[in-house]
Amino acid sequence: MPGEPSSAEAALFSVYDRRGALELARALEARGTPIYATGGTRAHLAEGGVNALDLSELTGFASLFDGRVKTLHPRVFGGILADRNDPVHEAERREHGVPRIGTVVVNLYPFESTVAKAGATLQEAIEQIDIGGVALIRAAAKNFAHVTVLVDPSQYPLVVGAPSGVTLETRRQLATRAFERTAEYDSAIARYLEAGLVANDLPGSLALTIPIATALRYGENPQSRAAFYLSRTDRLPEQLGGKALSYNNMLDLDATLRLLVREVAGAASGVIRAAIVKHTVPCGIAERPSAAEAVRLALDTDRVSAFGGIVALDGTVDLATAEALGDVFLEIVAAPEFDAAALARLKGKKNLRILRYERQLPERLARELRVRSALGGVLAEDDDPKAAPETWRVPSQRQPSGDEWRDLRFAWDVVRHVKSNGVVIVRDGVTRGICAGQTNRVSAVLIAGERAGEFARGAACASDGFFPFADGLEAAIAAGCTAVIAPEGSIRDAEVVAAADARGIALVFSTHRYFLH
Repeated sequence: MPGEPSSAEAALFSVYDRRGALELARALEARGTPIYATGGTRAHLAEGGVNALDLSELTGFASLFDGRVKTLHPRVFGGILADRNDPVHEAERREHGVPRIGTVVVNLYPFESTVAKAGATLQEAIEQIDIGGVALIRAAAKNFAHVTVLVDPSQYPLVVGAPSGVTLETRRQLATRAFERTAEYDSAIARYLEAGLVANDLPGSLALTIPIATALRYGENPQSRAAFYLSRTDRLPEQLGGKALSYNNMLDLDATLRLLVREVAGAASGVIRAAIVKHTVPCGIAERPSAAEAVRLALDTDRVSAFGGIVALDGTVDLATAEALGDVFLEIVAAPEFDAAALARLKGKKNLRILRYERQLPERLARELRVRSALGGVLAEDDDPKAAPETWRVPSQRQPSGDEWRDLRFAWDVVRHVKSNGVVIVRDGVTRGICAGQTNRVSAVLIAGERAGEFARGAACASDGFFPFADGLEAAIAAGCTAVIAPEGSIRDAEVVAAADARGIALVFSTHRYFLH
């Protein structure tokens, strides 16, 4: 029979991330706390002078199966889960030589960072699925009435700074974070395994267990509170200058980065795209070999709307580009690279947020699951890999010219990012008129044409949805557009084609529509 266990509350350490563990263990040891630790953790503590007992001395078993089994034992979990106020629990604990374990310090194998590495194999991922650590965390969190559970080094000062022990309220807060952490971990594993399935489908369960990245001053409006949650902080652009990002900044940045993705086959290559967004609505996009020229032309689309907007481009910001931004008031300038002279110039603008994003970020955003709240639940969508590919056809008698094809592709690439009903007019690789969010398509065309002005002459026009009547197409023709692209599918498509032929313009039909709500 085991001997009478000590009545002192012990601590159990099993950490992969060893930052701060030695300082915490020293503080606990100085208070007379017995310390148990698993192999690698114990060696680390011993090197720092902490007299920790190997967990095998408690369990009577060595670590088995390459470390897959080392903490799963009744004396470990009994010491954590026993209710100190229950005399039956206490009698059983003493009978079986189970010590009280009042502090559990565990962080998990780095599954998320392992699978994030290029070339990570399935076997490598599987070996980073923690079993005992998750079980320890859950057990300690369940018994937070008596046990303190620490899952991150940032929490250690709560214990170090409380020589008389942390409060019940603090233990409850730590338990809450512990359950959040295990949920995040399990969700990351499920997402990884699901992504590798041949018959990949939308998730059977959408677990939004995303850790907080930063608290925000407020939400969309000052009377709202908000925070930003992110599962992988390496996705967050690096801020090189300016104030902290706000809730609305992040929404606008997301919308702008998505505009940099070239979705349409045959899109222009060897050019830099500059995009300007205000309140998530595009107000100027241009493509040119020079970043400075692309920025200038994007601004020229609508300088009034660009005021207070954000600019992103997929090329390097040099001094000429920084100068092209001029004195326009902007919230953000984002790019994958900034040269030193440009950065110095932009930092001279008080409060301008300067962001450097990873070059692959826009493409990743475009491919990920898109989620939003509705009716107290969550809507989710992605691009269906089993959907029929998009095809275009020219039903009009006149075919688009080479220049018109170029502008049609560009306009079609942009209009999918304009809130429906959306219309985009493009000439010479520059958006000349953009209208979003109208409740009827004719108004959207009229407003886009008015904004384009003389630049609508000979321009291409894209509509995110089909023309239910010929009047929308006729409005584009009246503005001066000579080529139009829209989805097919209206019961009056024949009337729309006839209107195009009557005026001698080129009309392109797509099998896909791009409503954005």
